[in-house]
Amino acid sequence: MKSTKNSRAVIVGIFILLGIAILVVTILTLGGQRKTFQKSIVVRAVFDDINGLQKGNNIWFSGVKIGTVKKISFYGNSQVEVDMNIEENAREYIRKNAKARISSEGLIGNRIIAIDAGGAKSPPVENGDMIGVEKAINPDEMMNTLQSNNRNLLEITNDFKLVSRGIAQGKGTAGRLLADDRLINELLATMAMLRKASSNAQRISSSVADYASQLNRKGTLASDLVTDTIVFARLKATATQMQEASAAASSVVNNLNNTTKGLNTSLNNPNTPVGMLLNDEDAAADIRVMLRNMQSASIKLNEDLEAVQHNFLLRGFFKKKAKQEAQEAKNKQIQAPQDSIVTR
Repeated sequence: MKSTKNSRAVIVGIFILLGIAILVVTILTLGGQRKTFQKSIVVRAVFDDINGLQKGNNIWFSGVKIGTVKKISFYGNSQVEVDMNIEENAREYIRKNAKARISSEGLIGNRIIAIDAGGAKSPPVENGDMIGVEKAINPDEMMNTLQSNNRNLLEITNDFKLVSRGIAQGKGTAGRLLADDRLINELLATMAMLRKASSNAQRISSSVADYASQLNRKGTLASDLVTDTIVFARLKATATQMQEASAAASSVVNNLNNTTKGLNTSLNNPNTPVGMLLNDEDAAADIRVMLRNMQSASIKLNEDLEAVQHNFLLRGFFKKKAKQEAQEAKNKQIQAPQDSIVTR
């Protein structure tokens, strides 16, 4: 009986020792994770919003855990002061102008404080210093932005669905392009015309280049027109003369116009001789009578001359004159072939 009691006491003692050992290991492990047994300093920062940060959350510097949140308390009207335990061996890397910001371990992980080193010229922080803060990105705002983007993407997808359905049904320009063969043929013809126009433009450019090369070739008319000052001066003088001639011709035309206007005025004026002849019927009738009288007088004069030729007193004179005219005509006929032979 006594041995049974002793064995039970030994078993209980073993379990107690194992429990104490487990408790010590647990305390040492948690203390190592929370840096409880390492020498540290306290650095403070004041945030407008800590976004759910809690006491005991980690503090990171360049991706390395360097401490934990020691205390969270209100500061001023609506701000929050956070006391941070930072390892002593990390103090020399954190400057007085360092910045702290609220971040998270992953997308939806625990809240942490991330510290930026600050400028190298600034001295290291000391125990009890207060460092600046940076405004952190609010996950709620980020989620709202993502939701808004998702709604916009959904609307774009619906619009694209409507557009694609319209194209498939042959609606709109794109749909007609895909469904209407005639429109495609017209588009191809337009493209062919554009290619032809492009080739024509290329030929024109080549012609312009050739002309420009001729301008640079000495001795040609184009080069002389561009570079020879004497030719240019002559052309300028010729242009001036042509301008003067044009002015003179314009003056002559103006004079002719004035003369024509005066003549028309005279012709239409019954007080002038010409106007009277053209416009006065009585004067015209008198002129016609005078012309008829002159015609009858001319006929009578011809008859009188014929009678004089048959008068015996002048008959010999007219016969002699007729023979002389016949002889001159005969001499001319004989002289004409001789002149043609001499010319040959």
